[in-house]
Amino acid sequence: MILADKIINERKKNGWSQEELADMLQVSRQSVSKWEGAQSVPDLQKILKMAEIFGVSTDYLLKDEMEPETAVVPVYDGLTAEDTPLKRVSLEEATEYIEARKKYLPKIGLGVFLCITCPVVLIFLAALEESHLTPLKENAAAAIGLVFLFLQIATALYIFITTGTKLDRFDYLEKENFETEYGVDGMVKAKKAMEEGRKTKALTTGVLLCVLGVLPLVVTGALGASEFVVCCMVCLLLLLIGVGVYLFVAVCGVHASYDVLLQNGDYTKEAKTTNKKLDVLTRIYWLLILVVYLSISFLTMRWDMTWIIWAVSGVLFALVRTVGEAVVK
Repeated sequence: MILADKIINERKKNGWSQEELADMLQVSRQSVSKWEGAQSVPDLQKILKMAEIFGVSTDYLLKDEMEPETAVVPVYDGLTAEDTPLKRVSLEEATEYIEARKKYLPKIGLGVFLCITCPVVLIFLAALEESHLTPLKENAAAAIGLVFLFLQIATALYIFITTGTKLDRFDYLEKENFETEYGVDGMVKAKKAMEEGRKTKALTTGVLLCVLGVLPLVVTGALGASEFVVCCMVCLLLLLIGVGVYLFVAVCGVHASYDVLLQNGDYTKEAKTTNKKLDVLTRIYWLLILVVYLSISFLTMRWDMTWIIWAVSGVLFALVRTVGEAVVK
């Protein structure tokens, strides 16, 4: 029996299809088909793996004169966790993922913008009322402001839910290890290089907006400006931060798709393992921050001040995350 016949014989003896054997060997079904048709020969590593899977010796597979009755009795009882075949990402699926991120991340960025700026109308109307610059009474101003706040939050939630479901099927790319088929890495690297400049501009602009947005507030406070002017600067700050974060999500988030497919940066195999272990911690942390923010804001009705909770929480999260990673490692 030649090698091709022995592969067919052992595969059928175990009741496996060509596709199943290909998955165990982490090759395509066409490769197995060519081996069994004697159109090509597997390399040494694949022969060694086949010997392990079939429970036979490499001599039996490689020497034509050795027949089945002289082969080792099969002892293979399944792949270990380390040998489990990784999902293979095709060129078509990688392109689909990139296009889906380009389509939906700007919408998610808009949702984040709406969340960040949701108290702006409330703060502005409250400042107008306290400065007696509007005929609206305090209760009316607060009611209108709260309507805008809840409308923006509701719209943002709708965006998150509807767009999130569109991207759910690609979650495994960010959380699980995988292999890419021929041509995928080259395509992704080319697209990443083409959009590097756009990502740099968006990142720089976003950071500048977030940093410079604080200056008007600091200056007006230092000059002893009226409370109305200071509140207007708070509104301006939230708007600028909202635009900056939108750029991070809509542009930089799309660029991060390339690192996801290349499994670089925050998406290496080691990073995915760590992220998976810290996922619960992250969810609990931000849920608690949301509860604290809403509780303090409604109790004090100082929406013009409580926004600072998010800024402080973001800084603290970096510390919490670092400690969590250290514990996991």
